[in-house]
Amino acid sequence: MQRLYDFLRRHPTGVDGFWALVLFGLSVVTAGAGQEVRGTDNLALIVPVVLLLSLVVALRRRMPEKMLVLAGALGLAQLVLDVGTTVADFALLVIVYTVAATGARWASRLALGMGLSAAALAQLRWPSDQTGVPGNIAIVVFQTVPFALAWVLGDSVRTRRAYFAQLEERAARLEKEREAQAKVAVAAERARIARELHDVVAHNVSVMVVQADGAAYVLDAAPDQAKKALETISSTGRQALAEMRRLLGVLRTGEHQEGGEYVPQPDVEQIEDLVEQCRGSGLPVDFKVEGTPRPLPSGVELTAYRIVQEALTNTRKHGGPNAGASVRLVYFDDGLGLLVEDDGKGAPHEMYEEGGADGQGHGLIGMRERVGMVGGTLDAGPRPGGGFRISALLPLKPAH
Repeated sequence: MQRLYDFLRRHPTGVDGFWALVLFGLSVVTAGAGQEVRGTDNLALIVPVVLLLSLVVALRRRMPEKMLVLAGALGLAQLVLDVGTTVADFALLVIVYTVAATGARWASRLALGMGLSAAALAQLRWPSDQTGVPGNIAIVVFQTVPFALAWVLGDSVRTRRAYFAQLEERAARLEKEREAQAKVAVAAERARIARELHDVVAHNVSVMVVQADGAAYVLDAAPDQAKKALETISSTGRQALAEMRRLLGVLRTGEHQEGGEYVPQPDVEQIEDLVEQCRGSGLPVDFKVEGTPRPLPSGVELTAYRIVQEALTNTRKHGGPNAGASVRLVYFDDGLGLLVEDDGKGAPHEMYEEGGADGQGHGLIGMRERVGMVGGTLDAGPRPGGGFRISALLPLKPAH
């Protein structure tokens, strides 16, 4: 049944042509049987009019305005040639509806005027001898109602189609705007990450310069201290190169460092201070560290701190007034695990669907970008028992 419906929708002219043939056949049969009650019974006049009215039905959707003009001309020809109303005049109702639904505005207004005047003109041309003036007026009103209903129905269909088209256009525009906002958020976050990583690399290079100056100063007096300084330079240089490789992936051309002072970036040790700050603001936070703490690459330190910071910020924003959170840092042999959970009402689903484009800060987009920069993995979403959960695994070895 659905296939038949789809076929009919793909061939509207064929469907209209079928009904035009049916209308033509019924009109010719009734006219040939002498069932016309008004006007001439000359088939030489009736058949061409009936044929053209059937053509109006067949081509109503392909050329609605032209078929309306043709229908109006045929109506006038019936009045002039004394061709009374036939079954084929049903085409006038059909074209009024069609033009009101799909035609131009001027054609819709013309169709309304023709529909409202058709019955009155027909009654004036062929008045009923068996009824008086009130009866003829009643007949006109009764025959005008179908034309008015046909126009109202067609205009309602036009309005409904325009409304749905507007909704589709608005949905498409909102989708494009959302994609554009997500791209802007990604670009802004990458630029911020680039600046932060630039500071980390610059800090490492500063350490290397200091160690090199110290090694040169004690090279003759304390060779062991000079050797230790050179080892520190070597280790710091490798780490700086690893950070620079990550930086090149997102660094934008034309961006300049503002100011000449480098600010140390947050690290894992400062997470405890962050937790205390959240506690001071009224958010209960349970903080635990598992495993043996040890030095981490600067990029991993910064990423871990920012993830915990963003997660606790989201808890304050979306968890509700009575929410509590827990933060777990787990040192594995080859990675640092982060687990941040809360028991609040949870974040909106837009925050963890489609990359976290929540439209209110794009927090999870930033998390995913940071984790991806250090080669880690991130999982974020609602907890089965309520609240929100963010877990991440960050590799301890620098990416080469």
